[in-house]
Amino acid sequence: MTESAPPLSGPRLSAQRWANLTFLHWPVEPAAVQEFLPAGVRPDVIDGLSYVGLVPFQMRGAGPGGRLPVPYFGDFAETNVRLYSVDDEGRSGIVFRTLEASRLSTVLLARWSLGLPYTWSAMRVTHTADLWRYRSARRWPRVAPHPLRNLVTVRVGDPVRPTPLETWLTSRWGLHTRLAGRTVWVPNEHGPWPLRSAEIVDLDDDLVAGVGVPVAGDMLRPLFSPGVRTTFGWPQRVR
Repeated sequence: MTESAPPLSGPRLSAQRWANLTFLHWPVEPAAVQEFLPAGVRPDVIDGLSYVGLVPFQMRGAGPGGRLPVPYFGDFAETNVRLYSVDDEGRSGIVFRTLEASRLSTVLLARWSLGLPYTWSAMRVTHTADLWRYRSARRWPRVAPHPLRNLVTVRVGDPVRPTPLETWLTSRWGLHTRLAGRTVWVPNEHGPWPLRSAEIVDLDDDLVAGVGVPVAGDMLRPLFSPGVRTTFGWPQRVR
């Protein structure tokens, strides 16, 4: 996996800025997550393991076509749970188990247009000095007697150079999803992540277990990034 994205070709689907992200990752056994991936896609593996990521952040300036941000609707908080995937053409990407988002209109549009498992949640992101706190509570669709909740607080430290594994986890140039009965790969491009160390202050999460992902080891070191601007290309069918 390289730190630089291959250039997009063809029309642009959308553009957005992913801002103020925290990356939390745990190893998973590939066989334990295969059932969550769409047809034609398998877990991407490094040194015999795959990974699940818990990533809270702020979406900024999202809009269609790669150029025009949509005021209000393009800015919201999000926390996603993601798995790592590869198809038979060697295209590595991400499969989302959930994308908790605070903007209902965005949730409905993304579920309808791309088949992504967006959910509507009450969310708040706060920042004081070197502390970042992310909160969420699932509103819709409800999948448990009580809302799935998430609380992450980190203390952000100095810039760090990513390890090869951290580059493999963060430099993903597409996503796999199921759309209109077919598996598709949606490419994206963005610059290298500026990464900083992060210390967990609070972590109380229902989301990873709530979407059925069993972890198989200890958390990797947390990472924080002020973010990158990303552009998505048009979906391509996985054969």
